[in-house]
Amino acid sequence: MAPGEKIKAKIKKNLPVRGPQAPTIKDLMRWYCLNTNTHGCRRIVVSRGRLRRLIWIGITLMAVALIIWQCALLVCSFYTVSVSIKVHFQKLDFPAVTICNMNPYKYSAVRDLLADLDKETREALKSLFGFRGERKRREAEPWEGIQPKFLNVVPLLVFNEEERGKARDFITGRKRKVSRKIIHKASNVVHVHDSKEVVGFQLCSNDTSDCATYTFSSGINAIQEWYKLHYMNIMAQVPLEKKINMSYSAEELLVTCFFDGMSCNARNFTLFHHPMYGNCYTFNNRENESILSTSMGGSEYGLQVILYINEEEYNPFLVSSTGAKVLIHRQDEYPFIEDVGTEIETAMSTSIGMHLTESFKLSEPYSQCTEDGGDVPVRNIYNAAYSLQICLYSCFQTKMVEKCGCAQYSKPLPPAASYCNYQQHPNWMYCYYQLYQAFVQEELGCQSVCRETCSFKEWTLTTSLAQWPSEVSEKWLLPVLNWDQSQQINKKFNKTDLAKLLIFYKDLNQRSIMESPANSIEMLLSNFGGQLGLWMSCSVVCVIEIIEVFFIDSFSIIARRQWQKAKEWWARKQGPSCSEAPPPRQQGQDNPALDIDDDLPTFTSALRLPPALGAQVPGTPPPRYNTLRLERAFSSQLSDTEVPEEP
Repeated sequence: MAPGEKIKAKIKKNLPVRGPQAPTIKDLMRWYCLNTNTHGCRRIVVSRGRLRRLIWIGITLMAVALIIWQCALLVCSFYTVSVSIKVHFQKLDFPAVTICNMNPYKYSAVRDLLADLDKETREALKSLFGFRGERKRREAEPWEGIQPKFLNVVPLLVFNEEERGKARDFITGRKRKVSRKIIHKASNVVHVHDSKEVVGFQLCSNDTSDCATYTFSSGINAIQEWYKLHYMNIMAQVPLEKKINMSYSAEELLVTCFFDGMSCNARNFTLFHHPMYGNCYTFNNRENESILSTSMGGSEYGLQVILYINEEEYNPFLVSSTGAKVLIHRQDEYPFIEDVGTEIETAMSTSIGMHLTESFKLSEPYSQCTEDGGDVPVRNIYNAAYSLQICLYSCFQTKMVEKCGCAQYSKPLPPAASYCNYQQHPNWMYCYYQLYQAFVQEELGCQSVCRETCSFKEWTLTTSLAQWPSEVSEKWLLPVLNWDQSQQINKKFNKTDLAKLLIFYKDLNQRSIMESPANSIEMLLSNFGGQLGLWMSCSVVCVIEIIEVFFIDSFSIIARRQWQKAKEWWARKQGPSCSEAPPPRQQGQDNPALDIDDDLPTFTSALRLPPALGAQVPGTPPPRYNTLRLERAFSSQLSDTEVPEEP
């Protein structure tokens, strides 16, 4: 290459190329590296030697990777929360207290409704505990003269591990084939003992082709579960008003009442009817008056009640424990007495000390909690504020109505639904057990859509027991209570029929647990800037420059090249029809090589001119040199200036 060409190529190589006007992506990147403030990119271009360039490429890529990693950690930490605990002393609102007798209805009031069921249950118990060795026909003796009704619907069976696929019927004593689908209800909870014989019952669908057998580790558990199924079926058909009358009144349940040193009575309690616990009564429910509060801690400034349990009216097959259940909750919260209630023992004084803890969680994007359940796709069938438990039970009850055609008795009724009974829904028991098993195994999808609340109150309870009344005070205390309640209860009190309950704040220290964002937007941006400056000496302006060059300018170049290719393709497509016409001669003003900016031409800009199209030299006409002759311009000069001709 000639020396002039080398100089020209070197000058052209070092010419600055304006970003968006660069003809290729490579030229654009080169221009960016030469003009950016990020030193690593510039060192890649200006470094001499391949080794240095490779080193700077590695350093730059490593810095970019570290920035991405650190920024990802910053974004992840942005959605974390910090927990702060505050303890303050103040006057506290007293919670709502719901009290239920463990026996839902007086046995004397429901005996007629349950007469047939109780009779079959007694006969089943005789058969269950009367097995002695190889007894075949004698096992049917207890059923002589009895036409079983409930055992025909849900038969009780005895299973022997040595005879798989077969079970012994309680009524006939004969062996019968059973389905291979056997579910042991106690296997996943507690293993009591190894026994060769277990008791259970079989539930089948309408066509009796699909059956499931449920066995229990104890015959007592099997009898109680079997009895409970039929009990719910019977009580589901009884009107609510009649069930309220068959249960305990507030005057019967509450013997004495004191709150904060002041006397109270049944009018301070609100009736709440529970399907499985009958009439329950809630103190400080806000329906009668405003919420009560306490300004002192200790047992003297809480709620003190004496409860009349009346053990003689207990259903022997439905309830095996004696006492009451109590639940402490918010005023707008549904009392799930069967799940989280505390049992109160008779002939004892139960003291429950409370500590209040109030929790506040952040909603999305920090957690999946909900404020009021309005964004949860499950309809609340309870007349209470939203909670996770309400959502789960509402979802299960809705699925129960959809799958089984009726509602389960222990939960509220959805709109336009009725409780299950095998007169109208013969296979509801089988459907209920199958659905409940799917619910426990999280196959219904309720656990995935239900979310916990963002704010809630929780009372930490400390329970202590003492014998009450003592043998010394029993002689005078019981007669006084009999005299006080002689108009309500026509019976002498026995210490096993009474239970004393004290509920109070141990102190007035309220603990608040609050979540707050661990990082703010300002802190996040500041951390981003620190990482960019540390690893790439880059600022926000550099980030904007990167966005402009790598996205906007690169897209412009690609779009321009594609447009140029499209124009060339269109020209080739239209070319054959216009091939006869000779190409027009280019004049100087039409030469594309002269289509530059408005600045004055320089040597540098001249080197950037593209080559002429084809091999044809631009058709600028040369000047007529004969017009430069002087004789015609000075033909009219004076004669004395003329040069004389030589002879």
